[in-house]
Amino acid sequence: MEWTEVDIYTTTEGIELICSKLMDIGIKGFAIKDADDFNEFLENKNGQWDYIDEDLMGLSSCETCITVYLPDNSQGVDMLASIRSMLAEMKSADSEGAYGRLEAELSSIREEDWANNWKQYFKPLKVGKKLVIKPSWEDYSDNGENRTILEIDPASSFGTGQHHTTRLCLELLEDCIKGGDKLLDLGCGSGILSIGALLLGADSAVAVDIEQNAAATAAENAEKNNIPQDKYTVYFGNILDDKALADKIDDDYDIITANIVADVLIAMKEYFLRYLKKGGFLIVSGIIEERMEEVLSALENTGFTRLDVNVKDGWAAAKFTK
Repeated sequence: MEWTEVDIYTTTEGIELICSKLMDIGIKGFAIKDADDFNEFLENKNGQWDYIDEDLMGLSSCETCITVYLPDNSQGVDMLASIRSMLAEMKSADSEGAYGRLEAELSSIREEDWANNWKQYFKPLKVGKKLVIKPSWEDYSDNGENRTILEIDPASSFGTGQHHTTRLCLELLEDCIKGGDKLLDLGCGSGILSIGALLLGADSAVAVDIEQNAAATAAENAEKNNIPQDKYTVYFGNILDDKALADKIDDDYDIITANIVADVLIAMKEYFLRYLKKGGFLIVSGIIEERMEEVLSALENTGFTRLDVNVKDGWAAAKFTK
């Protein structure tokens, strides 16, 4: 498998927090370059170090950088989208700039090239009992199964359906659709969950993402799937720090989906309670298995009742009711 190097620029203060958030995304390994750390080493090195390569001395003035390697496939695209979403959230909360510029850059390859290279791995995928997820550049023969086709072009937004978190979410979601449902999709990414719900019989959906590109992509994907504009509303912003947006989307929803990461799910628990109607369904995903009980317990303590949990290859999704 080919791998792509991604450099994440921050400050010394941001290293621990970002590494923790990367692990929640499913990235377990990273390399760190930090001037403060290297200069501390230079000041305290013992006598065993009598020569340091001149190339290494550049670390004494480098910009702090966390480097990760993403697979050159659709999961890698999902991971990059999650990284960018995570950085956008951190930037919006970092009013004093303590964590630096919080940007992710691909090394040694143009992003446009990479975004096209991985398309060879994105093939039609059957999910649950009713859906097949299909990229626009692929053909699909139904062979009499009568599955509903969900056409998705993720661009640089999370949500191809290839990632376990998305599939687990869709599997839980299809059993919640009763017909005529009103749905809220928080952290919508490509719009795959909310558009899928509409294709399965939901009446309307509101989708929200902190990445402007994701919001635009979700709207484009809704149009590709012939979703009427009056049935699908997309917002760009962060309800955790934008009261006007939080109030604008306030309603009694039959279903809420949130495929994000553990810390954000926990932070949103009171919003889930506020927006979900009594007897409605909350579906959360994007949770690494190591943090599953922490997230599920937080939601139960907020007033939700756990109905179902799906776990696959280290990732978890869960369904609750209010």
